[in-house]
Amino acid sequence: MADPALLVYTRTTGYRHDSIPAGVAALRALGGFEVHAHEDPAALEEPLDRYAAVVFLSTSGEVLTPAGRERLAAYVEGGGGFVGVHAAACTEDDWPYYGDLLGARFAGHPPVQPGRVLVEDRDHPATRHLPPVWEVTDEWYDFRACPRRTAHVLLRADESSYTGGTMGDDHPLAWCRAQGAGRVFYTALGHTVEAYDDPLFRAHLRGGITWAAGR
Repeated sequence: MADPALLVYTRTTGYRHDSIPAGVAALRALGGFEVHAHEDPAALEEPLDRYAAVVFLSTSGEVLTPAGRERLAAYVEGGGGFVGVHAAACTEDDWPYYGDLLGARFAGHPPVQPGRVLVEDRDHPATRHLPPVWEVTDEWYDFRACPRRTAHVLLRADESSYTGGTMGDDHPLAWCRAQGAGRVFYTALGHTVEAYDDPLFRAHLRGGITWAAGR
């Protein structure tokens, strides 16, 4: 039996992360999923039901056509899985539905630096392998609003462990939520090329994708 398929979408019309190729390679290496990587927005205009999940991997700017927006919304509302990684929160600013789908929108970030991630949920597939305090080096995204009202927070930042955070004590970094009949997982981590070689981060991605795909 063939592995379930993921549509991994990496189109950018804003900032483009150098780590995108490493991210695609890491997703291919996870196993258990057949990865279909696309940059062409036409890929989102086709029927999406054959995919276990759609992954926006550091997309940025406006990356969908009107038809693609309709397809994606119908797919998730109908029970499809959606995963956003890092700059997926800097995407489709002109489409209000997308902000609701993801749970929060990007506001800014300080320079890349080491800091501490605090695990809020030790039982979720995306986090059960992590230590309670996870030391990482990343680009610590701030968000325009806290997603906690509509999402289940999995990880948050310890702003006392780095400089430049703006959200205070309640600074979510990864969360999951329901959208219609679908499942949404987002992680703000994944800025650096090195992140995708980290076994803990790869397992974080695998768990989040597996959960979003309902597997």
